[in-house]
Amino acid sequence: MKIVVLVKHVPEASGNRVFSESDHTLDRTVSGLLSELDEYAVEQALRVAEAGGGEVVALTVGPGAATEAVTKALQMGAHRGVHVVDDAVHGSDAPATSRILAAAIARIGEVGLVVTGIASTDAGMSVVPAMVAERLGLPLLGSTVEFSLADAGAITARRDIDAATETVAAQLPAIVAVTDRSGEPRYPNFKNITAAKKKPIDTWNLADLGIAAESVGLVAALSSVVAVTQRPPRTKGEIVIDNGDAAEQLVQFLVGNRFV
Repeated sequence: MKIVVLVKHVPEASGNRVFSESDHTLDRTVSGLLSELDEYAVEQALRVAEAGGGEVVALTVGPGAATEAVTKALQMGAHRGVHVVDDAVHGSDAPATSRILAAAIARIGEVGLVVTGIASTDAGMSVVPAMVAERLGLPLLGSTVEFSLADAGAITARRDIDAATETVAAQLPAIVAVTDRSGEPRYPNFKNITAAKKKPIDTWNLADLGIAAESVGLVAALSSVVAVTQRPPRTKGEIVIDNGDAAEQLVQFLVGNRFV
């Protein structure tokens, strides 16, 4: 079975995120890595392939640096990668991103299962898996903690929600979005890191997918950022020295800042 796992290259959380002065989009040329939540998706895709045989294809959309996300997936054990890169993709919102991903999955062809993370660690919207499922006409099993495949071509998943635990099922092909409780991702060993250098990564553009440039990117985005203001630096806290009136000072602080 062919399994596609969606991966995203995101800026490092510990680094300074920079926004473009011209269009206020996030600068994705800064140091980044594979989104942590997507590592769980890669792990689950590999477990399915190892248990029943199959090929894992890591798919990403983004600028040149996004190849690093695919490379990490290959180092973990994925068999090949696909990187959709095109200048017109810049500034794409979630609907446009789902359009590109759905077209890429269709071009890969004969996909039995698509595995995604529950969200990306930069935007955290959690909507792209559902949008891709809608575009492809496939069932989505979201917020999945664990899942299994049956011989009859069905997938059964368990997901925990606020009030209960649900068990849901669907026929393949399907899309499953896994949480960070689905299983600890493996750490790439030296052998796999070396082997990843020989694994193919196909590079596609919008024309390869039959997508018009004006239908994606910032020009087609349903919303845009009109201004960006840097967060002010943190100031030192006020130290209360107890000279017998600490309680009174605390009350004055809480009242003065409208906390009470």
